[in-house]
Amino acid sequence: MLLTNMMRRVIQRGHITLIDARGRRHEIKGRKPGKHVTVSLHDTSRHRSLFFNPELTLGEAYMDRTLTVEEGDIADLLAILMQNTENFDQHWAFAVSGRWRYLTRRFAQANNILRSHKNVAHHYDLSDDLFDRFLDADRFYSCAYFESSHHDLERAQAAKARHLAAKLRLEAGCNVLDIGSGWGSLGVHLARLGAGHVDAVTLSSEQQKYAQDWLKHEGLSDRVDSKVKDYRDLRGPYDRIVSVGMLEHVGVGHFREYFEKVRDLLADDGVAVIHAIGRFGPGGSTNPWIAKHIFPGGYIPALSEVLQVIESVGLFTTDIEILRLHYAQTLQRWRTRFHDNWDDIADLYDERFCRMWDFYLAASEMSFRYGGNMVFQIQLAKDQNTLPLTRDYITDWEREHPVERQPKDVAAE
Repeated sequence: MLLTNMMRRVIQRGHITLIDARGRRHEIKGRKPGKHVTVSLHDTSRHRSLFFNPELTLGEAYMDRTLTVEEGDIADLLAILMQNTENFDQHWAFAVSGRWRYLTRRFAQANNILRSHKNVAHHYDLSDDLFDRFLDADRFYSCAYFESSHHDLERAQAAKARHLAAKLRLEAGCNVLDIGSGWGSLGVHLARLGAGHVDAVTLSSEQQKYAQDWLKHEGLSDRVDSKVKDYRDLRGPYDRIVSVGMLEHVGVGHFREYFEKVRDLLADDGVAVIHAIGRFGPGGSTNPWIAKHIFPGGYIPALSEVLQVIESVGLFTTDIEILRLHYAQTLQRWRTRFHDNWDDIADLYDERFCRMWDFYLAASEMSFRYGGNMVFQIQLAKDQNTLPLTRDYITDWEREHPVERQPKDVAAE
């Protein structure tokens, strides 16, 4: 009764048919039209835990099959829940837990060097075969850039690399630093687009090994150097600095440290571009399920939290672009590929792992469609005269460098 009464109060859009663990059917229908799903609970202990700790319990119940979606799928359920986020936030159970997570977030995100290595390994040192089953051929693991919604993932990821290069004003011979380089995707693309040398740093030994093999196969080992190194240990200066999907792993208590290091590493006439997931609203806390199972130590910042730090360290913000639904489209394609390869991934791990990642991909997609997430790209400089006064140079650079799909040869895998 606690659970269904709460849901009837907060679900204002959409329709959920809930079949509890005793077989009783509850209709929870909002005043506004929306999706309809039927959900079954198979363990009476979930009645209570879904009320008192819903944000952690929902994902774990789906993983353990103590919650199943009979009509629709988990993405449909999450879409309904996220379309009612404001109503959930006003319920006392959510308000109390949310306030506690906010007050303790600096401790949860205390990403010193040792803890950062551990957190990165938790997610990124999984099997190469897993990531090959759902990412694009060049294994970009960040938001793609869809110049058309009809473009495939490979083209959209290549367009993202070109878009970043244009904002960097990449020039022949530039010395570039890629902070949080992953499997080397962006470094390879920047080298192809004219960078003189790229230092690509990651904390994942598995990613670095993969990148080195790929660079050797591509004949780029002399132009792109993949290293296992913490950005805090680097020495500059660099003409260009780019960081994609890294800020989300820094933690709110380390933002100043991060941007001070970017400032110190950047040449006086250099350009930096920071690409990260952000939130449209004010600062908050990390979803407890995501923090426990997917990205320990991670945090999606509000733009206001980032800008006040940038202002205080003496960098000029020279351009900001908000990518709204590009990541939703990226995640939709990843999840489709994940489902197409479900049996292979289950052989690598197990069914519970597949349901965990299915929940992660579905929840992430819905967070961009309905939950207030977006991606921002912030361009930075030490001298406000470094860049042209209009944004035309970005478009001009892209026109001069048309997207050419050059997916990695499978022999490099």
